[in-house]
Amino acid sequence: MNSQPPRIPAIRMVMMPRDTNPLGSIFGGHILSLIDQAAGQHARTTAPLQFVTKVMREVEFIAPVKVGDTVSFYTETTRIGRTSITIQVDVEACRGVKDRVKIPVTSAEVVMVAIDEQGKPVPIQE
Repeated sequence: MNSQPPRIPAIRMVMMPRDTNPLGSIFGGHILSLIDQAAGQHARTTAPLQFVTKVMREVEFIAPVKVGDTVSFYTETTRIGRTSITIQVDVEACRGVKDRVKIPVTSAEVVMVAIDEQGKPVPIQE
């Protein structure tokens, strides 16, 4: 029996034809943008502040994403610093209608920095 609760994605999107490259798969840059959005959403739910992306580490695509795939972006805090939060983002595509297959796509480590209205770093916890 699995004792872990089911993972809930920070965001989930259906990939549309407008996001394809000339090869017919989804642009890697579109997936990178969604990774950034998922990390930002996770950061804001962790601390009610404004965040900007500082670093996105080690993104290696291991499978293409196709039109019609439902892509889930799972997030987890791996570290909270004074002004930054490090978030692991795992990306998974779900393909098919009747026989659905889950396909690991990529993962990334994203560092988000909390900022004030002037764009200066602020402490996450006081």
